[in-house]
Amino acid sequence: MKLQVPHRRQLLHLAAGATALSSIPRSARGQAYPTRPVRIIVGFPAGGSPDIVARLIGQWLSERLGQRFVIDDRPGATSSIATEAVVRAPPDGYTLLLVTSANPIVTALYQSLRFDFIRDIAPVASIVRAPLVMVVHPSVPPRTVPEFIAYAKANPGKINYASPGIGSTNHVAGELFKMMAGVEMVHVPYRTSPVPDLLAGQVQVMFVNLPPSIDYIRADKLRALAVSTATRSTALPDTPAISEFLRGYEASSWYGIGAPRDTPVGIIQRLNTVRL
Repeated sequence: MKLQVPHRRQLLHLAAGATALSSIPRSARGQAYPTRPVRIIVGFPAGGSPDIVARLIGQWLSERLGQRFVIDDRPGATSSIATEAVVRAPPDGYTLLLVTSANPIVTALYQSLRFDFIRDIAPVASIVRAPLVMVVHPSVPPRTVPEFIAYAKANPGKINYASPGIGSTNHVAGELFKMMAGVEMVHVPYRTSPVPDLLAGQVQVMFVNLPPSIDYIRADKLRALAVSTATRSTALPDTPAISEFLRGYEASSWYGIGAPRDTPVGIIQRLNTVRL
């Protein structure tokens, strides 16, 4: 599998890189790998979706490869700090990156990064794609997306929506909604998870990742208005998709594993071909 990215040019770069790797003979080191614990560096705080995904895949890999996969959370700069740490690590397979949909977004937004994501991170495998959920604090009157759009238009600039940072998937999902719905909302970026402030009502709305929010939704601590994927989620079957009201709207988080460039192809193949 190759990491899926939302931009065609980046996808072509990754595909070309994978093709080049496949022509190299399998490294003998890949056969014995791993012989000691492996770190998976995550660019977001503990408790969020990236951390949850990393811990699940780390446990899964540990059980099958017989070594510990240690999760190392290094939040900041919308995953750029974590990405740079992996770029600078030895290309020996013992430092991996939890790649998220934020990586190509940040690459497109910032020109001053001290690394080139496409060049410096070798794709290992995709893991999962998950919806975001548009949730509001229960004190916010609207109960549907059309009601929310009408409410936002009647209160321009008075609604705050939170995200875990500029350039995050949550941020871009919110900006896409603003553009397509024609509403004004104030973006409030956080350096850590905004969910506690959302639960306290200090911000009114968020396009939040599904895994860490579903229990709050089921407990009525947050009100789910819609999911961000093109169709409804089986986890929230009664919650509509935003696209049912804004045709063409679609956003999702995706996760994968990357390694420093020049990591031996045998190690990448060893990780990529782990089976149930």
